[in-house]
Amino acid sequence: MRARLEELDFQPTPIGEVSLRRRQDPVSGVDVFEVKLGEEYLMSSLFTVAEEELSRLALARLSGEHLDVAVGGLGLGHTAAAALEDPRVRELLVVDALAPVIDWHRRGLVPVGPTLTADPRCRFVHGDFFALSDGAGFDPEQPDRTFDAVVVDIDHSPAHLLADGSAGFYSPAGTRTLTRHLRPGGVYALWSNDPPDAAYLAVLTAVFDDVAAEVVSFPNPLQDREATNTVYLATRRG
Repeated sequence: MRARLEELDFQPTPIGEVSLRRRQDPVSGVDVFEVKLGEEYLMSSLFTVAEEELSRLALARLSGEHLDVAVGGLGLGHTAAAALEDPRVRELLVVDALAPVIDWHRRGLVPVGPTLTADPRCRFVHGDFFALSDGAGFDPEQPDRTFDAVVVDIDHSPAHLLADGSAGFYSPAGTRTLTRHLRPGGVYALWSNDPPDAAYLAVLTAVFDDVAAEVVSFPNPLQDREATNTVYLATRRG
């Protein structure tokens, strides 16, 4: 019999010790996978609705076939997996700064890992998404490559950062720099744990067309209430 709570991996990273654990929900009996950075909970497989909607809402804004997508932040893989559900996606690059997280997927320690690693359209890039955005882009094999969509789920929100170094990405200058990695008419999408932020919407509106903040609701069984996340969407001017 498996233990009800099991730590699957624990590794040091440049931003702290990251751990992956599996626990069995005492009510449903379902395995729940959780990621922690130090003592802080980063994500849980109980709450994936908004992560999946992040990709779906972004891709819904795009027409045409043969779409190239970059995802910033791998996590438990649900944003990437949702993107691959769209048959129009030709190639998906998933950028993550934490090597252990990429390793969890390659080793099959998380449920979505085998799906991502088995899909020839999906490629992992170990790197700092924010530094790459400031530099030659997200694909080390093709510098200055552009994408139809750039989808980001890394920080808690534009105002609540996971680590130092990403604040500039959300500034007007960082936002203008991001557009260099999008094709004309391309879409930028960002997940946030906070309600819509008027200040960040103003930054996006100054740079992009057709800006929106979609509130995604989902049940939170731990607190017996409905929870919400925000998905920011913005289209590059053609």
